[in-house]
Parts: sequence; structure tokens; C-alpha cells
Amino acid sequence: MTRWTYLLTLAGRSAWNRRGTLLFVVFSITLSTTLLLGLERIRTQLRESFVQAVSGTDLVVGARGGNIQLMLYAVFHLGGATNNMSWDSAREIAGRAEVAWTIPVSLGDSHRGYPVVGTTGDFFEHYRFRGGTRLALARGTPFAELFDVVIGSEVAKNLGYNPGQSLVLAHGSSGSLLTEHGDKPFTVTGVLAPTGTPADRSLYISLEAMEAIHLDWQGGAPLPGLRISPELAKKFDLEPKNITALLVGLKKRGQVFALQREINSWKKEALTGVMPGVAMDQIWNMVNSGERALLLISTLVTITGLAGLASAILASLGERRRELAVLRSVGARPLDIVILLACEGILLVGAGIVCGLAALAALVASLGPALADSYGVAVRLSAPSAGEWLILGGICLAGFLTSLIPALRAYRMSLADGLCHII
Repeated sequence: MTRWTYLLTLAGRSAWNRRGTLLFVVFSITLSTTLLLGLERIRTQLRESFVQAVSGTDLVVGARGGNIQLMLYAVFHLGGATNNMSWDSAREIAGRAEVAWTIPVSLGDSHRGYPVVGTTGDFFEHYRFRGGTRLALARGTPFAELFDVVIGSEVAKNLGYNPGQSLVLAHGSSGSLLTEHGDKPFTVTGVLAPTGTPADRSLYISLEAMEAIHLDWQGGAPLPGLRISPELAKKFDLEPKNITALLVGLKKRGQVFALQREINSWKKEALTGVMPGVAMDQIWNMVNSGERALLLISTLVTITGLAGLASAILASLGERRRELAVLRSVGARPLDIVILLACEGILLVGAGIVCGLAALAALVASLGPALADSYGVAVRLSAPSAGEWLILGGICLAGFLTSLIPALRAYRMSLADGLCHII
């Protein structure tokens, strides 16, 4: 048996003899590791859900304006567009040879605080999120008739809607005095499965339905004395004149820069084409203060656990002077004492990390489905990521450096006390 193997074995046996006390240290490190890795995994999944709220879309096109503003109202349905783009431009872009599909988006109405999105059946066919995941209906079917509506999972949960129920949309997106389109109720035909994207908090109707509910409106208000019934509305030409934005997917992604330049210099009207990935990163960098707060809290918890490790070993040194003196008497060098206590600290940290990984796996397996169903955050049971391995390596290094504090103190104590404590 080599000297290193002997010292490591001796450190393990010494820790086992004091397992009652050191169990609390391992428990503290286990909690720290579980919290740190858990917050890192949730933080990573939240960022992924945010940045990949729209996936596979090569360009988002809207009226001329800021990139971030366009993404906020076109994808997250926050705020409002300063202007709309024409339906003619949308159809011309959709008909280009390099374009595979388009999803028109029309905003402006709401239902009890949730945005209403006018679109087409292509939304359910081509919209992707989080690495290319398709939308799925938890219940019902997509809209087929003029006054059908598909609602997001959060809308259904919070408002208690199910397929077959009726609801009334309101004109505008904010305020308590919104005017309702009460003469044209909609029927819920489908409920989307949770996605962790703005789709959970939205209601989807057809572009024709968006036009139909505004036939007897002008300038943002209903026309006095004019009421067009739902049956009569179906006889009108309901092709939209303008839309809020257009999501564009290309046949070859390498063509995105050329099309973006052409859209930004569109001669028929002032348009802006934005690449979603670039804009999403810019938005996240503006709102990631919560991410930094999570990292700070988890780091402080880990430091607390390592401080407990150092305190436990330091507190035991007074009781172990006789043990250390015996080791010196049988030939152990001062450096061997340092290695012994450092190995003991590393063993404790290692045990805490292993237990922390096991606890994290148990939590993910038990709570992961609930998080996905309630919040759309898919925390998956998987091997540690590269970032998590860095965190584990940092905990090991910090544990080693922490254990050196009592080890160096024991180094001086062994020289000072010698064999006097065994006489």
C-alpha cells in the first residue's frame, strides 16, 4: 500500500469514527450542492425558454422601428406597434422563391388581460420553440370556423376555460374600460399544451375573425347605430389590409442576410427584418438581473456550507491532539498530517457532492413534470452539463482550499505539542 493510499484510508476511517458530527457537515454540503446545481439548471432552462421562445424562424418582419421593440410585440405580445405593415407586402414576401413559409401576426385586442393574436393555420403548422419543438393541443382542435378561438394553457388554467365554452374579446390591450365585442362571441375549440413561451398566455383567432369583429368599428370605436351580426359578417370580404408582423422561415438559412437587407430597403413601405436569435440575446442581457441574483444566492449558500466544513474540522483539532501526536510518534511527518486532514476534507466534500447529485436527480424526477405542466419549464433528468461540471469542480477546489486551513493549523500544533499529549 502506497503512502498516499494509506493516508487516504486513514482519513476515511478517522472521518467514519466521527460520523455523527461530520454527518451534519456532509448534509450542509449536500444542500449547498443541490441548491447550486438546481438553480443553475433552472436558470439555464429559463434562459433557453426565453431565448428559444421562437425557434426555426429566420426573420421577424414588421414596420420600421427598433429591433427589440419589434421582437417584444411580435413574439412576446408586449407593448404595441407604432405602425402596421401592409398585407400586400406580407403576401409578396411570402411568395418569394427563397421563402418556405410565413406566419402573419395581427395584434390589438385582448381578453381579460391576455393578448389576442390573429393568425392563420400556418401558425400551428410551422411555429417552433425550444430547439424545434412543435406546438401541441392538449385538448380540442385548431380553429376552423370564423368565430373559433384556441387558447394557451395559462389562459385555460387561470380562467377555467374548456373546449366548447364561449368568450367575448375586448378592443384594445390594456386598461379597465375596454369596449367588448359582445355581439360576436367566440367558441373555444382547443387548448394548447404548456410551452413556457408567450403562447401559454395568448388567445389565437383567424385573421378573418380579427377583421370580422372590427367591421362595424372605426377609429378604435364602434360606429353608432351600426351592428353587423356574426352571420352577416361571414358574407363580407374579410381579407386583412394590414398586419402587425410576419414570421418568415427560409428554405436555406444562408439566404437570411440577403433577404434581411432587401426587406430593410423595401421600396413600397418602411419595413424592418430582425433575426430572432440576435434580438433575443439582446433582450435577455437587459433583463438578466434575476439570473445574477440567483447565482449570488446559491454561491453564498455554498460558501456557508464550506465554512461549516472548516469549522467542524477546526473544532475537532483540540480533541484530536492525542491522535495526531500518536501518528507523529510512529513516524508520520508534519506534511503527512497536512495531507491527512486535507484528504478528510476532500472526502467530506466528495460525499456531499455525490449526495447532492442524487438529491438533484430525485427532485428533477419528482418535480420536473409538475414544472413543465404548470410553468412550461422543462427541467430534464440528464447528466451534468459543462457549466455544472465547472460548478462541481469549483466546489471541489473550494473544499480543498478550505480544508487546508485546519490542516496548516494542525501542522503547527503537531510541531509544538510533539509527544507531550500522550505522556
